[in-house]
Amino acid sequence: MTDSSVPIIVGVAQVAQRNKNLQHTKEPIDLMLDALHAAANDCGNHAILDRIKSIRVSQGQWQYGNPARFLAEKLELNGVETGKTVFGGNGVQTTLNLSCLDIQSGKFDVIAMTGGECGYSQAHARRSGQELIWRELPGTPDWTIKYGIGVRDPLETERGIGGASQMYAVIENAIRHDRGESIDEHQIMVSELWSRFNDVAQTNPNAWIQHDVSAEEIRTEGSNNRPIAFPYPKLMNANNNVDQGAALLLCSVHIAKELGIPESKWVYPWAGTDAHDTQTVSHRAKFTEAPGLRRVAQSVLELAEVNLSDIAHFDLYSCFPSAVQVAAKEIGLDLEQPLTVTGGLTFGGGPLNNYVMHAIARTAELLRAQTDNIGMVTANGGILTKHAHGIYSSTPPSRPFQYQNVQAHVDTSNHRVTEANPSEPVQVEGYTVIYGREASIRGVAACLTADGKRTWGFTTDRDLMHEMQTREFCGRAVQIGDDGAMQPVA
Repeated sequence: MTDSSVPIIVGVAQVAQRNKNLQHTKEPIDLMLDALHAAANDCGNHAILDRIKSIRVSQGQWQYGNPARFLAEKLELNGVETGKTVFGGNGVQTTLNLSCLDIQSGKFDVIAMTGGECGYSQAHARRSGQELIWRELPGTPDWTIKYGIGVRDPLETERGIGGASQMYAVIENAIRHDRGESIDEHQIMVSELWSRFNDVAQTNPNAWIQHDVSAEEIRTEGSNNRPIAFPYPKLMNANNNVDQGAALLLCSVHIAKELGIPESKWVYPWAGTDAHDTQTVSHRAKFTEAPGLRRVAQSVLELAEVNLSDIAHFDLYSCFPSAVQVAAKEIGLDLEQPLTVTGGLTFGGGPLNNYVMHAIARTAELLRAQTDNIGMVTANGGILTKHAHGIYSSTPPSRPFQYQNVQAHVDTSNHRVTEANPSEPVQVEGYTVIYGREASIRGVAACLTADGKRTWGFTTDRDLMHEMQTREFCGRAVQIGDDGAMQPVA
């Protein structure tokens, strides 16, 4: 390895605002610019901003055409490549993997990554009847960083199914049934898991929610914790109502030495991997398994030449508890062990596609403090669909940065097909009850036919929706009508 081909992270930053005076709030692009300046200060030499050759932005809930171009202009940079991801929580780790390869190949020697969201300001504007006027920033980036998209089966659309909070809740109930736990037992287990995430948030200076939230508070529905999709109340969902931004500065060891950036700031990406599971959720063999995630995790450990026992810090993507449980099982981790460095998307904060940048930044901070430690960050896009993992340390790796897209090694066998109108009763494998602001509005269930096809049913019957939340509905036999309405079979 030569110094010019070794990629390192030298600057990390996280920024936030909690300003309810919307006339004085910053918009997402301003948080990104603040984060870039803060990352430069973090590395100890602001001159690194003058050396940036590529700016890569995580796509957000804003309408900017080419935000990286605006940032380049504000930093007075010319001839800079501009990039932007597509939607997906895996995007940050995927972009970092590709950025390391670009530095390793000599294509660029300094790369900036950034992203930001202002969901807190947007929510306050909606509640107060105000309008946020943000820049448009027209244009098209030089590079759109693509990594596949989730695809909906037409039957999901027809039956009104598919939002993330719904799908992950369906998976959660399937997990409970697989574990053989009662509804109450499982809710206690999940709330205790999430409470441990909250414990970590209280140690993270950049977490959005830093006060103590008990397991009982997490699982108890109320005015501040309304039900979203059974069994998830609000405190088991990703918290998108945050104004948060982050930035990472990557460069070669050669540039870091030239700029006099102290080695105490250097964090080495050791390895990265990418792949995806079956894009259409309805076509998966089992909701409680993710063979793509399993292979991505196995491969990143193999590439980094480490074992799970070597990892001191994990951050599992945590949009919903079911995502953490499936990931932990596929990777081989115990739910009782620390599984986040931020507090997760509920408590650390969930700025949509940019959460993983916060996870990497926090991992870097911890690794700088304990230079012999190793960290592992997992990223997830879609409904446990798109996976990207990374291994990091402040200690140089024994061999150059390793990367592999392992899609060719993902088991894509045993996919299911859907059937809209089964004539015979079917068996429920996962379900949820969806809530509006005031009450439950719709129950949905994923079901299997006798020959292994998947179908979806729904109900708006309040008595049945109540029953679905008070007794186990997985394993029940139901009859699905031509319109998708379901009725239990006596």
